[in-house]
Amino acid sequence: MSNTRTLPVLEPDVVPCCPPLTERTLTAAEAERTAAMFKALSDPVRLRLFSAVASAPGGEACVCDISDVGVSQPTVSHHLKKLKEAGLLASERRGTWVYYRVEPSVLAGMGRLLTGPARV
Repeated sequence: MSNTRTLPVLEPDVVPCCPPLTERTLTAAEAERTAAMFKALSDPVRLRLFSAVASAPGGEACVCDISDVGVSQPTVSHHLKKLKEAGLLASERRGTWVYYRVEPSVLAGMGRLLTGPARV
């Protein structure tokens, strides 16, 4: 007998972090949050880890599958923690492994922040 059960799929509350930079000046709070996200991504190892999670099949990656970025496992865990603290990743422990996924609004919100409408 299987212990597996199907859980309902919930639609995430997708709220971008900020309006496009071309729409209006960011508030102090919006600038703080956005700076923390970009600061977390400014490290090459973190950027590689974020990319590995974002591009993983099914939208999530086990830490065991993304740790080959040229640093030790404790350093990988440190960088994943920083990405999570910046609001870029969410995690879920399953047995002995931790699975990471990009927060639903992150990619769309960051893309919207940087692109906005074109000005001539």
